[in-house]
Amino acid sequence: MSQKVNNAADFENISYSFVIPVYNRPHEVAELLESLTRQTKNDFEVVIIEDGSTISSEDVCNKFSDRLNIRYHFKTNSGPGDSRNDGMRIAKGTYYLILDSDCILPPEYLAQVHQSLAQDYVDCFGGVDTALDSFSDTQKAINFAMTSVLTTGGVRGASEKLGKFQPRSFNMGISKKAFQASNGFSKIHPGEDPDLSIRLWKLGFETRLFKNVYVYHKRRIDWDKYKIQVNKFGKVRPILNKWYPEYSKLTFWFPSLFIVGFVVAAILRFIGYPVLLKLYATYFLVCFLTSSLQNKSLKIGALSLWAIVIQFYGYGSGFLTSFYRIFIKNQKPEKAFPELFF
Repeated sequence: MSQKVNNAADFENISYSFVIPVYNRPHEVAELLESLTRQTKNDFEVVIIEDGSTISSEDVCNKFSDRLNIRYHFKTNSGPGDSRNDGMRIAKGTYYLILDSDCILPPEYLAQVHQSLAQDYVDCFGGVDTALDSFSDTQKAINFAMTSVLTTGGVRGASEKLGKFQPRSFNMGISKKAFQASNGFSKIHPGEDPDLSIRLWKLGFETRLFKNVYVYHKRRIDWDKYKIQVNKFGKVRPILNKWYPEYSKLTFWFPSLFIVGFVVAAILRFIGYPVLLKLYATYFLVCFLTSSLQNKSLKIGALSLWAIVIQFYGYGSGFLTSFYRIFIKNQKPEKAFPELFF
């Protein structure tokens, strides 16, 4: 059923709650909370949801209790989506700002959110991410691969021209009204955030990108973990395409086609036709130069190429595997990929 939204009334009484799930990352929580103490707009609450961690963040939260309106809640492990839902249920605000624990906020973050909602209210928004100068070279390289328009970042991130924007839960806002109507995040992970976006659209809510609302996102610093992460992203997409075929796009095939095309290019080069492989070389050269200039480092430019290779191979192979099992073998997603469900 479509929702009737009274933008003026919804914004008039708006109050904010940051909802942050955490799992065994007290040091990250400390950095995030420290950045929250520096917000230029400071009328908000913070809800920390400890998702069954064995390394608690409670002591860290207590250290900030005199500077932040903060609540700490421990629960048994049930995944980030369910933890966010728990946080929104106990939050007192009318608008929930959802962050990953590995984010750091600029001082004007909440002020920018408030200004953007005042100008053009929406019940769900997503922001963008960038890297701090203090981040490691590996983090900056991964950030480039995950956000650049030259990679899948153009599909995931700051481009609105590809259709309706699907906010990502590392930097996302959702109204209490939209949360209650949708029941929040589902059990799939990753993929719970695009799944929520599509269900919100079906309920008549809008989603929007706020380009000026950004976080500093540390992302993964371990190459193996990064590969597992992007591989799961690839596995999730055919599942979402199966659930919501009307929102399937050809662009989701791009990483898979990229790796298949590279194999074809290598074969053609071996038999005397190097043109396609030269196109790939040109692409990687452009990525290297762009990252090097953007990060002012040739080393980060080189590491960005490795991050891109992992990204395309991990996502593309995951997508093809999932497409075969979900669409060709017609397996149920929970049976085909139990690791994607809590």
